[in-house]
Amino acid sequence: MEFKANIMDEKAMQRATTRIAHEIIERNKGVEEIVLVGIKTRGIPFAKKIAERIKAIENVDMQIGILDITLYRDDLTQANENPILNSTDIPFDITNKTVVLVDDVLYTGRTVRAAMDAIIDIGRPKAIQLAVLIDRGHREFPIRADFVGKNVPTSKEEIVRVQFDEIDGNNGVSINQ
Repeated sequence: MEFKANIMDEKAMQRATTRIAHEIIERNKGVEEIVLVGIKTRGIPFAKKIAERIKAIENVDMQIGILDITLYRDDLTQANENPILNSTDIPFDITNKTVVLVDDVLYTGRTVRAAMDAIIDIGRPKAIQLAVLIDRGHREFPIRADFVGKNVPTSKEEIVRVQFDEIDGNNGVSINQ
């Protein structure tokens, strides 16, 4: 994997996260009936960062869930006959709540479709919204993010690499080829 360009540094990620937090609050007229659900793996630290910003703005502790979509993937048989299952951990009722799914990169829409299937199996939310740090295009499903940190036009050959301190030891977004 060859480095091509940095597209967000830590400060840009912080600004995008703050803007997304404000947009979530504004669109939903507060956060009383909102829960955040991070899609494994890098959706989880991003959801936590959004929750921190909302706490600073609204002084409300957000409920954060963890969603593993492994069994909902439509390429499961192609990927691995013995998938490694991580655990979904949504320790609260999502019925009649607005669930904000959080992920690092929106690409084909297949991960989000799988996440929506998983959420519906857990409960019946009032609405599902989508927050992503990077939208890189190339949709294969009619899915659009409600909250986007940055739109980054890419070729299908390029790889968008998002890094979070909690997983990778630093924060940043780069394009590699």
